[in-house]
Amino acid sequence: MLDKNGIAKRIAKEVKDGFYVNLGIGIPTLVANYIPDNLNVVLQSENGLLGMGPFPFEGEEDADYINAGKQTITTLPGSVFFDSAMSFGMIRARKINLTILGAMEVSENGDIANWKIPGKMVKGMGGAMDLVASADNIIVAMQHVNRAGESKLLPECTLPLTGINCVKKIVTELAVLEVLPEGGFKLLERAPGVSVEEIKQATAGKLLIENDIPEMII
Repeated sequence: MLDKNGIAKRIAKEVKDGFYVNLGIGIPTLVANYIPDNLNVVLQSENGLLGMGPFPFEGEEDADYINAGKQTITTLPGSVFFDSAMSFGMIRARKINLTILGAMEVSENGDIANWKIPGKMVKGMGGAMDLVASADNIIVAMQHVNRAGESKLLPECTLPLTGINCVKKIVTELAVLEVLPEGGFKLLERAPGVSVEEIKQATAGKLLIENDIPEMII
């Protein structure tokens, strides 16, 4: 079973050379720490930054350098700052190759709910709706089950939707899954020490299992 850093490390393997990547709030921000040094990857933050680096070491934080989630960050040589209008223009013009988001729920059709729990105060959706509407490649980093042990991979989302039919792949503490175009979760990899049966029990949506499922390499 993976911790949050393990999920981020596995997702970093999905990043390709030359990609422009947007990292959502939560687990996705940790992906910045695991992108291989030999890749030329540009991280974009919707508050107005291209060239985001890994998180700073303790004591080296600069409060003027933050991501969209208000976390302190570092910048890489050649990084650029600009206003949010230009940033969202990049997103809406489909200049981002890969978007990595957290989620509260994902449906077997690729719908995502990641911004609101009814009855709880929230500041707003942020950039999530623009990202899911404009991105061609969305990977979700999330916990497979909630604190009550209930599946977050569902036949249909129960929470307010952020986007529909948009998620391509999911990485959880238990598994890597592909969202099939015809609907359903296809099991691609299982986390170290996790059995296929455990993944089946934790997945409420339709789950497709073909042949032997390899253990993911972190």
